Amino acid sequence: MDKKKKIIIGVVIAVVAVAAVILSIVLAKGGGKKAKDKVYVEKVKTICGNDAGTTNRFSGVVEAQDSWKIKLDGDKKVKEVFVKVGDEVKEGDQLFSYDMDETNSQIEQANLELESITNEINDYNSQIATLSAERDAAPEEAKFDYTTQIQSVQNDLKQSEYNRKSKQLEIDKMKQSLGDAVVTSKMAGVVKTVSSSNGDSDDGSSDDAFMTILATGSYRVKCMINEQNMSEISEGEQMLIHSRVDEDQTWNGTISGIDMESPQSNGDQYTDSSDSSDTTTSSKYPFYINLENSDGMMLGQHVFAEADLGQGQKKKGIWLMESYIVKEKKEAYVWADNGKGKLEKRKVELGKYDEELGEYKIKSGLKKDDYIAWPMDGLYEGVEAVKNESEVDYDAPLYKDQQDSTEPYTEDSAEPADDAVEPMSGTGQPVDGVEAEPTEETTTEEDGAAQDAEQPVDENETSGEE
Repeated sequence: MDKKKKIIIGVVIAVVAVAAVILSIVLAKGGGKKAKDKVYVEKVKTICGNDAGTTNRFSGVVEAQDSWKIKLDGDKKVKEVFVKVGDEVKEGDQLFSYDMDETNSQIEQANLELESITNEINDYNSQIATLSAERDAAPEEAKFDYTTQIQSVQNDLKQSEYNRKSKQLEIDKMKQSLGDAVVTSKMAGVVKTVSSSNGDSDDGSSDDAFMTILATGSYRVKCMINEQNMSEISEGEQMLIHSRVDEDQTWNGTISGIDMESPQSNGDQYTDSSDSSDTTTSSKYPFYINLENSDGMMLGQHVFAEADLGQGQKKKGIWLMESYIVKEKKEAYVWADNGKGKLEKRKVELGKYDEELGEYKIKSGLKKDDYIAWPMDGLYEGVEAVKNESEVDYDAPLYKDQQDSTEPYTEDSAEPADDAVEPMSGTGQPVDGVEAEPTEETTTEEDGAAQDAEQPVDENETSGEE
């Protein structure tokens, strides 16, 4: 019996121990707020390098501004083609030749017909001379008949003379075409298409031109935009073009036109990056960018285009968007990874301000290889910093607080909170750019009570102020 009791007691102890372990795990996971909170941090170099993705990019291709479509002359047949698609040609280079054998035969036949007409004219002139002589020797009553015959022959003569002139013009025209047997290029460019004998183009297009030449030296960029994003661009807007191979190689241009008459399907090769995940059947429209300079560009080169907001200008040092910077009184700081995977409030020294781009130059306190977080409400020092956004649990208390907040988050949250006391001058007016502490002389009891009620309480920040 004692042995049985010992077994029961041992089992109970084991169950209690297991329950205690489970309870401790549950409490460890759900009991501490900071244990679950994680914040995504990005490298400063990445943020400064691509403007944090705030500008949409469009895929485009370099094409010629001018082109020459060559159609075949009448019923002529092509004898020989001297170029192929992709060949570069200069002005005056031979492109193709016509088969002139048939034309030569036609000229020979026309010459025979011209000779026959000339013989007719000579015969008519002989008849007129003979009839005129006979009329002169005939009695008076017979002269009228001769006159009638002469007039009839003269009419035939005039018709034959007209026929001879027409035939001669025809022959001259055919002889002139012999001189145009070889077609030469009228511009420097690249051969884009050459049709086969059945009229089909080498690039599969249905163009009725036998050959197309794209002019070189004057390029433009053709891009596509979804109709839903049409408001993002406008004619005359400045654009920045990036090479797909070398991000630092850029060109400047201006949108010259948006072709609303030529909608294309989503399967077109020009797809704008802002719609890359779009599976709808909305139409896309081409728009064109004229370049200020095309040095280093190649015909057919694929590029990226984005609105030119000044990001193409190279600036030395670290220029950080102001929305990442929190200003507190006379100081500024960022939320940075302390190098050990924990977030810290790091003081930075601000330099010049780029009003157009909304960027501050960071004079000290931050390096390009550092990682920083977006300064959302509720951040605290010591929270875990992660470099993979998928590791962030947005059901954590830190983000729950954001969802439960009645005040919507705006970019102004990167600045001092709305309920923070603005620095005041001696006249009671805010002082721009200075976070001055309120003085005892200008603080009444009511003001002090209001400030005490409005000042946000943050345990971590109070230690920092000390």
